[in-house]
Amino acid sequence: MTGPIQKRKLGEEVRLRLLAQIERGELRPGDALPSERELMETLQVGRPAVREAMQALEGAGLIEIRHGERARVSEPSVGRMVDQLSVTMKHLLVHSYASLENLKDARVTFECEMARIAARRHSAGDIERLEEVVARQEAAQGDSAAFRRLDGQFHREIAAISGNPIWSALSDGLFRWLNDFHVELVSVPGKENLTVAEHRGIIAAIRGGDGARAGAAMADHLTRANDLYRRAAAGPR
Repeated sequence: MTGPIQKRKLGEEVRLRLLAQIERGELRPGDALPSERELMETLQVGRPAVREAMQALEGAGLIEIRHGERARVSEPSVGRMVDQLSVTMKHLLVHSYASLENLKDARVTFECEMARIAARRHSAGDIERLEEVVARQEAAQGDSAAFRRLDGQFHREIAAISGNPIWSALSDGLFRWLNDFHVELVSVPGKENLTVAEHRGIIAAIRGGDGARAGAAMADHLTRANDLYRRAAAGPR
């Protein structure tokens, strides 16, 4: 490797110092960070370097900054981590058709496994919640925003049956990433009744404890949706 070693900017150096303290456990979730003035005095840097470091750590979801209070180390949150990815994911989907197709394929695999797990682990209360969501979704036909929101909730409820919060957060993220990018495609006219019917078929398979059937019903549902996305994107022929 050739070339001179580049000197880091002061803000980056402050960020790395604070990050090291967080990673070593010297600053733990909920702990207050030193004030701006304390950091300036301790590290012998100016206010702009401290604020640059703080903004970078906040952008990474590692600290929380509230007006009039000292910054604090964030509590670990899978949901926050997924949120942090949203801007980058939108950029990726806007500029890469291949990434969009790969994400849709990944969602099918993920959602099918969530349906299979739900068939094994569900309770009567879980089934009641799923049926309630679908009933509300059926009533929301004609209100595309509410219908899409309930569609996402249906898939999150299935993931939640697993008991694993990472799956719930990932289900939410996958739906939002695709929905935000394809609002006009999710609302293909005339498919709402079909969506409701397919959701009820998935519930029936989960209620019956048939993991294979639940996974297949979910695959058929999402593949049909993906086909609609592709046809809508292609436009009239």
